[in-house]
Amino acid sequence: MKLNVRAFAVALSIWWGVGIFLGTWWVIAMSGATGEPTFLARLYIGYEISPLGSVIGLVWGVVDALIAGAIFAWLYNTIAERFFAAKEPQAQV
Repeated sequence: MKLNVRAFAVALSIWWGVGIFLGTWWVIAMSGATGEPTFLARLYIGYEISPLGSVIGLVWGVVDALIAGAIFAWLYNTIAERFFAAKEPQAQV
């Protein structure tokens, strides 16, 4: 089975970006907006627990997961193609 690289990358980027966005708003709702440094702030420049930071995290998350999803799907297809090609029985003529 092969993955559609474009579809996988877009789906992953939407999930990751929206997840960061909603996760940020969850933290804002539970403990309020803070300027405390987070692990994501070390990865995504400009991200913080704030309304603006949630949008910045959404954009960074979409871009990051789009690239990571494309690489993962391409690598999966490459490995699966080599692995399953070796496992297929040869036709006897």
